[in-house]
Amino acid sequence: MSVDMARPGPGSGPGGVPSAIAVSPILSARIRTQDLDRIRDAAPGARIVNLSMEGLADGPLEDVEVLLRGWLSSEAFDRLLARAPRLLWVHSATSGVERALTLAALERRITVTNARGVFTRPIAEHVLMLILAISRRLPQLLELQRERTWQPLEGVELRELTIGIVGYGSIGRAVASLAGAFGARVIALRRHPDWSMPSRADGHRVDPSSDGPADDAGDHRDLAFPFAPAPFRVVGPDGLHELLAASDIVVLSAPLTPETEDMIDAAALAVMGREAWIINVARGRLIDDRALVDALREHRIGGAALDAFREEPLRPTSPFYELGNVIVTPHTAWSSARVLERSIDLFCENLRRYSHAEPLRNVVDPGAGY
Repeated sequence: MSVDMARPGPGSGPGGVPSAIAVSPILSARIRTQDLDRIRDAAPGARIVNLSMEGLADGPLEDVEVLLRGWLSSEAFDRLLARAPRLLWVHSATSGVERALTLAALERRITVTNARGVFTRPIAEHVLMLILAISRRLPQLLELQRERTWQPLEGVELRELTIGIVGYGSIGRAVASLAGAFGARVIALRRHPDWSMPSRADGHRVDPSSDGPADDAGDHRDLAFPFAPAPFRVVGPDGLHELLAASDIVVLSAPLTPETEDMIDAAALAVMGREAWIINVARGRLIDDRALVDALREHRIGGAALDAFREEPLRPTSPFYELGNVIVTPHTAWSSARVLERSIDLFCENLRRYSHAEPLRNVVDPGAGY
């Protein structure tokens, strides 16, 4: 069953609100009291059911119509679906929704929304940090410091670099905005390369498309960077190797779908330059790990800065820890003190929209997977 936004007040609670809302922890072990209060304010009269990360509920689930889904495995989610026959809408507190688009959820045609735009700013700033560290040779400088060796190294100005962005949604556009401010050239890969944005008078472009992440959720203008310089080239999925061959630094910000899984394989790595780096702030399964380790060990590419991995936490025995041309961060690119506030802001705004039969923000296309 999907949410019917044509009829007023799809919720069966007072005034069209959901009769009950289930919430699982997001970004912390427990959801905060002040966040629960904000949810109650957005849906007055709705009953709140708290879930553990294992899916254990502190109340009945039979009348739950809405789920705020944080840390919840696919298995726990499917068990919840079986106990919540009236569930209509799931809001994922992450941008990736592969664990919410289970077969059971698809069969019930449950509406799924995500946190697109919430994490854009910190992730883009994390990527810029890595681009600057790579171009200014910070890893090598830190190694020289540990060795107590005074050896100046020559850096590269960003305006000399070409940045390839694989996945030109809100994160990709934000990276382009920051890197473009330093004069870097940007090549972007997106699913629909012929998609265009109307220009402002100053030559920047405005993104009104629902295909790209919704940066304008609510009135929170700091969710992302809505005005990014237009890339000098945009390619489609069949242009991946062209982008990889032309880029000094490749940034992966694409969603994980059957089409993007293992997109960076041995053949893709083979077309990259020997000094080129790859930055992954998306999903670990976009990369064939064995092929990447081989390319790094044999110095067929310059290096990799990885924030996402197939298995997390990364095992202490992982070769990524041992390679000198790898920067490992513990899936922390999204982290800032403001993301939880923005997450609750977006969910509460969608709750109000739900109660008034207005279109929800960030609705996921189950066919595309994002």
